[in-house]
Amino acid sequence: MIKAIKSFRGGIKPGHHKVTAELETVKMPLPSKVVIPMLQHIGAPCMPLVKKGDRVLVGQKIGDSEQMIAAPVHSSVSGTVTDVRPVLYSTGVEVMAVEIKPDGLQEVHESVAPPVYTDKEGLLRSIRESGLVGLGGAGFPTCVKLSPPPGKVLDVLVINGAECEPYITSDYREMMENPEGIVEGTKRVMEITGVAKAFIAIEENKPLAIESISSLIKDGDNIEVVSLATRYPQGGEKQLIYTVTGRRVPVGKLPADVGVLAQNVATVAFIANYLKTGMPLIKKKVTIDGGAAANPMNVEVLIGTPLKEVFEFCGGFCEEPRKIIMGGPMMGVAQYSLDNSVLKQTNALLAFNENQAVETKESVCIRCGKCVAACPMSLMPLYINANVMRGNFEETMKYHVNDCMECGCCSYVCPASRHLVQSMRQAKAELRKLAARKQGGKN
Repeated sequence: MIKAIKSFRGGIKPGHHKVTAELETVKMPLPSKVVIPMLQHIGAPCMPLVKKGDRVLVGQKIGDSEQMIAAPVHSSVSGTVTDVRPVLYSTGVEVMAVEIKPDGLQEVHESVAPPVYTDKEGLLRSIRESGLVGLGGAGFPTCVKLSPPPGKVLDVLVINGAECEPYITSDYREMMENPEGIVEGTKRVMEITGVAKAFIAIEENKPLAIESISSLIKDGDNIEVVSLATRYPQGGEKQLIYTVTGRRVPVGKLPADVGVLAQNVATVAFIANYLKTGMPLIKKKVTIDGGAAANPMNVEVLIGTPLKEVFEFCGGFCEEPRKIIMGGPMMGVAQYSLDNSVLKQTNALLAFNENQAVETKESVCIRCGKCVAACPMSLMPLYINANVMRGNFEETMKYHVNDCMECGCCSYVCPASRHLVQSMRQAKAELRKLAARKQGGKN
């Protein structure tokens, strides 16, 4: 084990609230139905490949897209398609979804078999067929990340074990319950990409995970475990890369531009298992927590399971939830309905009670500069917020609003309780609309 060589700028130290850290993952039984959206990744939505009345099997591909930035979607159950309809996605966008009623048999589709390939391109196609996306929360199609653009040479692989958001422990459980898969998956990714050196980066407040994974690494593997300082957002891709390698990813550039590939621990663990079994991405480890959750725990859930049934399996609510969040409290997305489904990138479901979800009233900005000091991207949130309040959305481009990672550090430290992250999101949305109008005017 080695120590991280750098420390990223800004960041905060929120309370950990990792009450589920030492609770082993429990497998949830079959739900009454699954509703599987055709968009579970960054990129183009898939088109349904099945129709109402069809019988489908576990691992069967039920949605795909011809677009490069996309990942196919598979059935997590065997049963009958009861509907194919548009649903309101967890982010508020309407997408098509396939609803399936399980038959309880969990028959596996004939296509599920260890992939056969003769070259790197064949292996990458197989990984695309698995439907794998980044399991750390971002949901970027993994096959695309493993295929850097021409002229970009990768020489370092960084495996992200920095689960820095409060409450979430699903990745920690992966490190504790499947360290062999993480090490094996790291080796497989090194083979796929030709990268000669890898680092598995874990925060120092997870000593058992560091010890467990370190014990499996042998001389000659060219893999090192890196101990990171416990600070949010340590798991941010650019922050992690700088901390581990000392390389800065320039504004507007990607990790491949500095020769680095970053992958989540659960992502590489899935690759190891997929190459052995051929089972596509149909399940996910999810942390259930929050003041309104009756029985906080870590659960293995089939993708497409309604949130309501997940909470019911965990004992329901001990009090009326004020807010349900998919993801962590810093970067998660508030859910409008418990009918929404668990997605590929769902790593936590938090049920916050009235006290946890209280919204502090905004007051005027006092120009204290705390948001600037906390921003890990060196932005000036107070000026972006001021321009948004005036409706000067184009002006926010001068302050590089599109570089904001929406980590929430600025809002967390603001003594005036300014809605800074919301301002960032609003500015980005308005700039996208403006760009679309300009593009439409040219056509």
